[in-house]
Amino acid sequence: MSMKPKKQATLSHALIPIAFLIGILSLSIIKFGADPHIPLILAIIVAALVAIYLLGYTWGELEEGIIDTIKMGMQASLILMVIGALIGTWILSGTVPTMIYFGLQLLSPGIFLVATVIICSIVSVATGSSWTTAGTVGIALLGVGQGLNIPAPMVAGAIISGAYFGDKMSPLSDTTNLAPAMAGADLFDHIKHMFYTTVPSLIIALILYGVIGARYAGRELDMQNIQLMLSTMTDYFMISPVLLIPPVFVIIIVMFKIPALPGLIAGTLVGGIFAAIFQGAGLGDIIDAAHYGFGMESGVEIVDDLLSRGGLDGMMWTVSLILIALSFGGILEKTGMLNAIGEAIMKLANSTGSLIFSTILTGIAVNLLTGEQYLSLVIPGRMYKEIYAKRGIHPKVLSRTLEDAGTITSPLIPWNTCGAYMWTTLGIHPFAYAPYAFLNILTPIIAIIYGYLGFTITKLDETEKKPVTSN
Repeated sequence: MSMKPKKQATLSHALIPIAFLIGILSLSIIKFGADPHIPLILAIIVAALVAIYLLGYTWGELEEGIIDTIKMGMQASLILMVIGALIGTWILSGTVPTMIYFGLQLLSPGIFLVATVIICSIVSVATGSSWTTAGTVGIALLGVGQGLNIPAPMVAGAIISGAYFGDKMSPLSDTTNLAPAMAGADLFDHIKHMFYTTVPSLIIALILYGVIGARYAGRELDMQNIQLMLSTMTDYFMISPVLLIPPVFVIIIVMFKIPALPGLIAGTLVGGIFAAIFQGAGLGDIIDAAHYGFGMESGVEIVDDLLSRGGLDGMMWTVSLILIALSFGGILEKTGMLNAIGEAIMKLANSTGSLIFSTILTGIAVNLLTGEQYLSLVIPGRMYKEIYAKRGIHPKVLSRTLEDAGTITSPLIPWNTCGAYMWTTLGIHPFAYAPYAFLNILTPIIAIIYGYLGFTITKLDETEKKPVTSN
């Protein structure tokens, strides 16, 4: 039995599901405030109809593409579920309340945003994980910010900036390893080359956070509110520096290159043990906190809202969104519609500057359309590797640009795996914190400027050209 011949996807084909997705998401989210799940499912239906009736694919082939793409996001989904359990046990154990308690006493409004970026940067460089950073110290810092009367979206933006600095620069980060693998660059050459775009972005971001923080520096602290938070936490939890051991433990084991999943599971178990020892929690309480999250009803709304979170079950909204977004991306990837978009963008790339610009645009587009950070590195990496080689540009420039677009912009998109995680974990919509995620906004802009100026655009020498271009 001969297979039905397939048509090559064109930009026109690709724009049908994409235009529908943009339209239906805009209508449902902006006008009705609905969740993105059902609009994405409708977009999957449109993409499948285009693939089957206009391009000649069978449903079985599309399903294969969906499953292959979902496999790429499964590790992220598993980590997400474990972090949900970890957050639940760490609140029950008093670890998160302890971090908030001491943070409220040590940090002042004027330096808080700058300190938040620095703290999150250090933790994420040490762990290689923006998700672990946001789910642990990020939640604590959000609570401190609320106590200091700093708007939550500003605090979340600072957390995201610091967390993604480390996610980008740490050799322990999966994206930091994936980008040079896709581009054909050395890991440490890649990290050193990212300093040129990421460090200036961090410095400018710190200045901006300092300027914003100065607006709060002269304000009188709402000591009554802070005291209420402190007293509520001491009424419900034993507060002690000893309870800072679980996050220190997780950071240490990740630094020793224990894989993320077993490391986070170990952190969850330590949280459960500490909950039993220091808070008198029973086994049933610990299991409930890990499964359904921690719930608090003290009558103090700010504390209840802050500490009623976590749990494996609480992450299912996000996991379902990730699976749906990956399904849409899987159809676009399998049918060549994504490639058609990339080829259309590449036609604009006549100069080195426009090539960098096109790479940035492609990475952001893949983040938007597939909902998966890893695909925003893999797909443009495959598309542009040969072009960079033909133009004599060193692969570390491509690997850096992949991260400047893909890694950095992923948490700004609500239906992306990273944006969905941050939304669920911090409780702030990505569209609310995005204007304050200065590092994430500045890095791709600086990368584009460098491309047009030719600054740090390293060329291959004659000995490097031949083996690269012969593949």
